[in-house]
Amino acid sequence: MPITIKRVYEPPAPQDGYRVLVDRIWPRGLSKDQIKIDEWIKEAAPSGWLRKSFHSGRLSWEDFKGSYLVELEEHRDLLKPLADRSRKEQITLLFSSKNEEKNNASVLKQYLMRIKSR
Repeated sequence: MPITIKRVYEPPAPQDGYRVLVDRIWPRGLSKDQIKIDEWIKEAAPSGWLRKSFHSGRLSWEDFKGSYLVELEEHRDLLKPLADRSRKEQITLLFSSKNEEKNNASVLKQYLMRIKSR
């Protein structure tokens, strides 16, 4: 099954399947009932330093991606069950960034697809 990404501020939909929040910080202005998550994996989010460095412009997108992939590898054992789950059901990774292309969920999706295929 595919893994999709979606801003957490978009309403939940049945086709989302298993909804996973992948940010370290709870999204502003939303309650748990509003976002209807199945799991919150804080460890799947970039470190505070990495997130702040990217958003401040100290790191390019390519540098952020490379560093974040290294961090994700440190949590491989934690993320493997999510990759395995995506073989059987739809997974939606929820993120709060306004940038819908360059965000941690898009990198995490790429990482999960890679370990899923192994």
